[in-house]
Amino acid sequence: IDLMPMMLMSQVAEAAIEAGKSVVNTMYRHQYDSSIHQKALDAGVTILPEAGLDPGIDLILCSKGVGLLDEVHELHSWTGGIPHPDAADNPLKYKITWTWFGVLLSYDRPSRIMVDGRVVDIPAKEEFAPEHLVTFDFPGVGRLEAFPNGDAVRFCEHLGIMDTLKATSRRAMRWEGHTAFWKTLVDLDFLSTEPVPGLEGVSPRDFLNKHLEPRLQYKEDEKDLVAMRNVIKGLKDGRPMSITYDMVDTRDLTTGLFAMNRTVGYTASIAAQMIVNGEISEKGLLTAIKDIPHAPMMEALTQRGIVIQEHIELG
Repeated sequence: IDLMPMMLMSQVAEAAIEAGKSVVNTMYRHQYDSSIHQKALDAGVTILPEAGLDPGIDLILCSKGVGLLDEVHELHSWTGGIPHPDAADNPLKYKITWTWFGVLLSYDRPSRIMVDGRVVDIPAKEEFAPEHLVTFDFPGVGRLEAFPNGDAVRFCEHLGIMDTLKATSRRAMRWEGHTAFWKTLVDLDFLSTEPVPGLEGVSPRDFLNKHLEPRLQYKEDEKDLVAMRNVIKGLKDGRPMSITYDMVDTRDLTTGLFAMNRTVGYTASIAAQMIVNGEISEKGLLTAIKDIPHAPMMEALTQRGIVIQEHIELG
């Protein structure tokens, strides 16, 4: 199971292939070098990325929902790792359950969505703009906001639904007020990687990373939340159908495991066990969209206390 920093993904895969060992990873498939698939095939090795939370559970659920429809018109996947309301006690209303540098990287990547059948490219500097923000009530959590974060179109292409698709989005969810704070920082170039004159190679992003990381840590008795919503809409037997998958998890203070630890770590562990016991037998560079079986994964997550609510509406 590879949980090393993103820039080491291909190196870990190369070493595993050389050793004849399979790998489970929680990052995106497209972040691997293009040569990895054939090398893994030739070595008879399985390289399975996207086996975490996002990417991971989200892609598995979207694949499941797409499979229930005859024709898909909309697909939306939104995920957020946020503090429990009692722990959201700083101006960002955010604390760290994974790498803070990784959060900053994700805040500085462009997004692609689809609106009314038209692909819309959103530059990184515009993702926090009010016109791209969605605010809503998440059952069991509260009032959240969601901003574009990633290439939603890429996954719809992999799912084979582009011919009928009219709308899609991938979004990150936060407590209200988070995006307004970040828009100000982005407008002031605080995510820039260009060195600040007079600071000996220190960039604004370097400063944010070093300055904020120790100030955004959880206390031992504080909880985080992971919230996820996947919505797939289309036609089934000629009738409109809407499928919603909602998931909420929180920190287990008995074990100390954050919701982010549980939803990422358990998924990776289950996927690794599936490779060991033969439930996943394909070789080469795989994807959660097609290669992780839905039912066994959902059952195994449920056994570990991670519950996903499925709601289906017929038109």
